Amino acid sequence: MRQLIFLCFMLLPCVCIAQKRPSFSSLETYLAQLSPTTIVNLQIESLKGEIFFSKGPTEPVPSASIIKIPILVELMEQVKMGKINLDETYTLVNADRTGGSGVMASYPDGQQMSLKEVARLMMIASDNTATNIFIRKLGREKINDRMKLLGLASLQLNRVMMDTAAVARGIDNYVTARDINALLRLIYSHKVATPALCEQMMEFLFENRDTVTLPRLIPKTIKIAHKTGGLTYVRGDAGIVFAATPFVISVFVRGTSEKDAEKMIGEIGEICFNIFNKKN
Repeated sequence: MRQLIFLCFMLLPCVCIAQKRPSFSSLETYLAQLSPTTIVNLQIESLKGEIFFSKGPTEPVPSASIIKIPILVELMEQVKMGKINLDETYTLVNADRTGGSGVMASYPDGQQMSLKEVARLMMIASDNTATNIFIRKLGREKINDRMKLLGLASLQLNRVMMDTAAVARGIDNYVTARDINALLRLIYSHKVATPALCEQMMEFLFENRDTVTLPRLIPKTIKIAHKTGGLTYVRGDAGIVFAATPFVISVFVRGTSEKDAEKMIGEIGEICFNIFNKKN
């Protein structure tokens, strides 16, 4: 009898822990009412990698500008190795200019800035000119090899930004919700490059100027470190939301208009924030 009582007491902590696991019924209800033509891939997890909710987390999806997170990580790894100095001055030339998002394409020939500022613009303004500068400087294969080394082979850089000819041939950049979450957790926990360089990456992610997706309906006082991406056929956001209980989330939406996709990601972000922001 004593042994039975002892066993019950031993099991009590496990029961309490299980009861604290958040319910995602509100998210399930939301996703169930979406149009059958709308495809949502997402994963929600803790900073330690405990998975709370997934929907197609291992399906490769076109990354749009979210592929810039792997590029940033390889940049910082090469900084760590002494191959690149972020204080080095870069001089813009006409051949660098790339269309799409960003501000560097509007800068005059001969504009000088540090590589750190180029990296910052790649992340906070999703600058395609900056991104292609780094793809050439770092090497596309080096970026992909780094992701494979980290066990994140689904994060694939297969073309430069705005290469519509490559897209027409079926060549695109891909990520999965599972692996981009894992990369964000590595940055947060200082497990790539150096702790100082990880903090620099986090700073860039906090400065993201695109706020119409995950941050859309979350209070402005809540810090969100994230990177967005958008093409005519996909809209995505991947980041860490510092609610009362911080969580990592990646969401990709296809099969609907860009505006509707942005609204959906914002609503998903709000639902998740409400779940995780409850005080224990």
